[in-house]
Amino acid sequence: MPPSRSQPRAWQRMLSGRRLDLLDPTPVDIEIEDIAHGLAFVARWNGQTRGDYAYSVAEHSLLVEELFRRLTPGAPVKWQLAALLHDAPEYVIGDMISPVKAAVGPGYGALDDRLTAAIHLRFGLPAQIPATVKKQIKRADRISAWMEATQIAGFAPAEADRFFGHPDPALMENLTILLRPPVETRAAFTARHADLMARL
Repeated sequence: MPPSRSQPRAWQRMLSGRRLDLLDPTPVDIEIEDIAHGLAFVARWNGQTRGDYAYSVAEHSLLVEELFRRLTPGAPVKWQLAALLHDAPEYVIGDMISPVKAAVGPGYGALDDRLTAAIHLRFGLPAQIPATVKKQIKRADRISAWMEATQIAGFAPAEADRFFGHPDPALMENLTILLRPPVETRAAFTARHADLMARL
């Protein structure tokens, strides 16, 4: 029986051929290739960054995972994977800046939570990660945001401090914001995911 015209379509077709139902996502419809591709083409900061390439969510995710490992030396591989995938739902719902999330309301958060749970289960993680781990990933996320803000998004350090906190310079040593073609970021994200999965 064909779907009713009165019901809006709630699924998206992925390049892998999967159909992901955004209202009721299931792990079997999630593929890392779709995530890596989508995140490599989603721009952080609504694209308002310096450089010849957008700073993608995939690139941001790689940096957050690196910062998470620096914050929590010896963290289990599964939590490193959770850090890499912390923004994975954005491969279908996009990267919404914080002021817009606040305006949209709790519906966005509920959608994000459902997608996160399905993604975690697909790759062998618990649907919800422990609060202590989530807090450390969020801390890494804020350090990454500070680096992005000051290096490519036009924020002065003092302004970034107000919004994201002042990070420990030692945690950022030898790290810089990378701007590269989406195909390169996609490959780097996929490779890092494969490395972590092989060590689970």
